[in-house]
Amino acid sequence: MKKMIPATIAIVLIILIAGIAFGSQLIEKYSYSDERADLNEYFNIYNEEEVPILLQDALVEEKALLSGGVYYFDLATVHKYLNTRFYWDESENLLIFTTPTQIITSVLGETVYNVDGEIKEVGFPISFTKEVMVDGAVDTVLYVAADYVKQYTNFSYEPFTEPNRMQIYTEWPERKVTEVVKDTAVRYRGGVKSPILKDVPAGEKLIVLEEMETWSEVKTLDGIIGYVENKRLSEITTETPIPVTDYAEPEYTSLTREHKISLGWHVIGGVGGNDTLDSTVAQTKGLNVISPTWFKLSDNEGNFTSFATTGYVNRAHELGLEVWGLVDDFSYEVDLYSILSSTTKRNYLVNGLVQAALACGMDGINLDFETIGADSGPHFLQFLRELSIQCRLNNIVLSVDTYVPFNFNNFYDRAEQGELVDYVIIMGYDEHWHGSGDVGSVASIEYVRNGIETMVGDVPSQKVMNGLPLYTILWRTTGTEVTDDYVTMVNQANMLAQMGMKTVWDDETCQNYGEHVSGDTTYQIWLEDLESIQVKLNVMQNYNLGGVAVWRLGYEDPAVWDVISGYTN
Repeated sequence: MKKMIPATIAIVLIILIAGIAFGSQLIEKYSYSDERADLNEYFNIYNEEEVPILLQDALVEEKALLSGGVYYFDLATVHKYLNTRFYWDESENLLIFTTPTQIITSVLGETVYNVDGEIKEVGFPISFTKEVMVDGAVDTVLYVAADYVKQYTNFSYEPFTEPNRMQIYTEWPERKVTEVVKDTAVRYRGGVKSPILKDVPAGEKLIVLEEMETWSEVKTLDGIIGYVENKRLSEITTETPIPVTDYAEPEYTSLTREHKISLGWHVIGGVGGNDTLDSTVAQTKGLNVISPTWFKLSDNEGNFTSFATTGYVNRAHELGLEVWGLVDDFSYEVDLYSILSSTTKRNYLVNGLVQAALACGMDGINLDFETIGADSGPHFLQFLRELSIQCRLNNIVLSVDTYVPFNFNNFYDRAEQGELVDYVIIMGYDEHWHGSGDVGSVASIEYVRNGIETMVGDVPSQKVMNGLPLYTILWRTTGTEVTDDYVTMVNQANMLAQMGMKTVWDDETCQNYGEHVSGDTTYQIWLEDLESIQVKLNVMQNYNLGGVAVWRLGYEDPAVWDVISGYTN
């Protein structure tokens, strides 16, 4: 018996030690960690100037900047999240904001801004530039004071410290909220071992981002996003925050007509061409706007040539036609970027065009800028903003010709154009174009329909007009060589007769298609005729567009006007 006692004691000690070890493991596993997260690391703060941004309920990649006690956003951040209408002219050191009636400017580094000649003081530098690393290269970045942006944008921001961060709201939808029922901590992840982001006492309100089985993702009112155990939270309810209404977006009023527009472009190569007005419109029906090709950019300073005459306008008015003078950029001598990126040159061009319109009594200006590259996109929009002000103040209709929408020309920013101008005219042709070597229709029905559908997704339909081609292309394929010729609608019948070419209706393009083989050459044509035009007009009617435009007067079979006038009436 005595021999068994030591063995028993040993066994008990082993069990006791094992129990203590197991208990320690349980305690270690289920006890709450008091490890604290590094908030500078959490917010990705690398220097004291950086201010992380929480936009709505998410931490975004971009950061604000704290300088001299003032918060600043870089311009790209302003454009991405807040307001796309702030424009920076780097060459003239001007920050510009444009409303429907005013151009507001401030000079880099100054504490004042100019509103139509009235100087206003804000007490801090409105903007400054700073060299930063962008994608491995040094770039000069413009920063704009948050409070200045807020003067023209409806949003709220609230800064917090330790560390610096900023909460921004641009929308105020209904949200889920709860209160802490017992002192606890917001942790980096769901789990008692996850580092603590912030201690939260009982009674503190939290915004609930996602409910899970035992933990919920929450945001504190000072912008810490993490996780809290559900057992520490009260019942989840909903609330709708009071929205900020500090800035009311002004309305861009338009000079759209109550009737559908029927516009024809009148190609004029000199002042003498104005004398062809009567003969050009003699056989038209329902035409109510004529757009003479009067103005051509002539240099990189904003000058242009003009064939405009008061006599033409007066005669057009006698015939019941409005006159929307066309301005083009077709000269190879002109660098459109050079003009549009300069505030001085833009203003000069705007004033010149408006004065020319007023001098001859024109009713509208039609912009036909077709050499705009992606780098010119923002400058073109600023030009439209500034031109639209003067047109609006002087009762001049402003229309813009634009390509059929595709991803590669998104820089035209169709939605912004739709706000600024009175009419956006789709150049609904040249699906396959002269000299391209790519055989096909000039304007198949799907090409036209897709263009219209995309455009009215961005621009109110009553502001959209669709341009129709009164021409087609005769394609010649010999081996691998493709050549072509334009054929006007009025000349199609003679051409087909001379070639002995027969046509049949093609349901895919909704055009009459012809093909003819002569020797080793194959001829192909997709006609624009009364039938194809009618189908296009039917699509336009389905989308309730603001009107139709035709390129160009003089190309048409006179009978097409019965079809077009049936649509406009």
